[in-house]
Amino acid sequence: MDEACYNILLQLRLPDIHLISLEAFESDDMELLNSKQNRSLLEYYFTCTPSLPLFILDRNPAVDVITYLDADLFFFQDPQPIYAEMGDSSIAIIEHRFPPHLADRIQYGIYNVGWLSFRRDNSALTCLHWWRERCLEYCHDVAQDGRFADQKYLDDWPKLFQKVVVLQHKGANLAPWNLANYHLQTHDHHLWVDEQLLIFFHFHGLRRIADWLYDPNLSGYGVKLSKVVRHSIFEPYLQAMLLVSKQLECAVKVTSLPRGAKGPATHPSHQFSNSPRYIISKTRGIMQIGKALLTRQYIFVLGGHTI
Repeated sequence: MDEACYNILLQLRLPDIHLISLEAFESDDMELLNSKQNRSLLEYYFTCTPSLPLFILDRNPAVDVITYLDADLFFFQDPQPIYAEMGDSSIAIIEHRFPPHLADRIQYGIYNVGWLSFRRDNSALTCLHWWRERCLEYCHDVAQDGRFADQKYLDDWPKLFQKVVVLQHKGANLAPWNLANYHLQTHDHHLWVDEQLLIFFHFHGLRRIADWLYDPNLSGYGVKLSKVVRHSIFEPYLQAMLLVSKQLECAVKVTSLPRGAKGPATHPSHQFSNSPRYIISKTRGIMQIGKALLTRQYIFVLGGHTI
C-alpha cells in the first residue's frame, strides 16, 4: 500500500505475482480518496479492504473466486480443504472462535477479516458493495455503536446475504485469541489442531523487539507459549521471515546503489556504538526487556532457532 513496497516487489519479479500500485488502485475513486482525509492511515487501510476485491473483479473478468488474506498469515498446508468447504457458496467467512474467557472480545466482531472469499455472483457482489459503503461511512479503529473498523460489519452477513458459509475447519485461522480452544500435537512432521491439520496461522500482534527477541502476543489472551507452539508454529514462521528479510536486504542493496558503488563496511548502527547517547539508549532498552521478561512470554532466536 505504498510506493516503496511496490517498487521493491517490482524489482524482485516474483513469479505469479501481479502487482497493483496504490496510484492505480486509488485513481478515479474519489469516494475512497475523500475518506482518506478523515481517518488515520491504519483506518484508511481498513477502509480499502472491500474496495480491493471489487477493483480486481472489475478489471479481471476471468476471476471467478477471489480471496482476501491478511498480511500476517502463514500457510503450513495447501488451503484446498477450505475451498472444498466453501463449495458453491457465494461468500466464505470465518469466526474468531473466542474461548469463554475472551467472550468480551466479541465487541470487535464475531468474524475475523483474515480470510474472506467471494464468488463472482450477485450475492457476493452485493455484499462487497454494501460493505464498501459502510466502510466509507465509518471505519475507525475503535469499537463504538456496534461498529469496529472494517470487521464488525461481517456480523450481519449471514442474515443479509445469500449463500454465506461460515468455515468450520479448525486448522484455518488458528490465532492467539483461539489457541486455548484446542489440543495441539505433532504427528508425521505435521501439526494437528484436535483432529485436523493446521492450514494457516494468524500471527496477529507478533512484534520484533530486537533482532533476536520477539513478543508472540500470547499472554494477553491467556495462552501459554508451549513447546509445540514455539517450535511448530512460531519457529517456521520466524525462519521464513528471516530468510525473506535477508533476500530483501540483498535486493535493496543491489537496486539502490549506483553501479560500481559499494555499501558501508558495517551496519549503520555501528557508527554510533561509542556514542554515550547510543549506550544510554541501548542500556534502557535492555532494562525494559528485562522487566518485560518477568511478566510476558518471549521468543529468543539464535542461529535461526527459537529458545
